[in-house]
Amino acid sequence: MIQVIPAIDIIEGKCVRLSKGDYNTKKVYNEKPLEVAKKFEAAGVSKLHLVDLDGAKSKKIVNWKILELIANKTNLQIDFGGGLKSNDDLQIAFDCGAQQVTGGSVAVKDPALFGSWLSEYGSDRIILGADAKNEKIAISGWIEESTKNIFDFITDYVGKGVEYCISTDIDKDGMLAGASHELYARILKENSGLKLIASGGVVSLEELNKLDEIGLYGAIVGKAFYEGNISLKDLENYMLSC
Repeated sequence: MIQVIPAIDIIEGKCVRLSKGDYNTKKVYNEKPLEVAKKFEAAGVSKLHLVDLDGAKSKKIVNWKILELIANKTNLQIDFGGGLKSNDDLQIAFDCGAQQVTGGSVAVKDPALFGSWLSEYGSDRIILGADAKNEKIAISGWIEESTKNIFDFITDYVGKGVEYCISTDIDKDGMLAGASHELYARILKENSGLKLIASGGVVSLEELNKLDEIGLYGAIVGKAFYEGNISLKDLENYMLSC
C-alpha cells in the first residue's frame, strides 16, 4: 500500500503553499508548523515531508529550528529538504532530527558531493530530488531549469545506488488538478525497484489509489489537505484501511 506523506513547506517559519513553485503565490496556512505536524500525527501519519523554501532560495539551510522543534515534539519520521548544498547543511539537518534528507540541486550541480553522501550515510537516508518542468530538471527552489532530462537523470543515479526518489511535476504542484501518472509510470518502468514518491497534483483519495496501482512507494500530499479536499478524518480512515 502506498505511503501517504503530508508536506509542510516553510517560509519565514510559517506553514505555506505555493502554486507551481512560484514564490509570489505564497499563501500562509498556519503560523505554527508544529501545530500542523501534530494534527497529521494524530491522524495516524508516521512520515512528514518538511521543506525549507527559504533555504532552497538562499542555497543554505535556514529553517533548521522548525525541523528541530517538530522532531523533538512529535514522533514523525521527517524527510527534510531545501538548501542542502554542503556537508555542514547535511549535518545540521541530521543533528536537528531528520531521518532522511532530499537533495535535488546538489545532485545536479555537485554530483560528487551527492555521491559521497550516498556512500557515507547510505541510500536509506539520502533521497534524490528529481523535480521537473517539461521533463527538464529544475533546481534552486525551481527558479532555475537545467538541461538534464528527468528520465536520464534518475536512471543515472539509480545506477549509482539511489533507492529513494521524490519527483515533482512542477506544472502540477499546488494546482489540485491530478498527478502526472504517465510520468511516474515511465520512471518506474525504466527503474525497476526504485522507491518512487510522487509529489504535486494529489487532489483526492481516489488519486492516491491510482498512484498505488501504478506502483509508487509514496505520495506527498500538501495543498489538498490545506484546502480541504482531503480532510484529516479522510486521512485517518485511509491510513486505517491500509
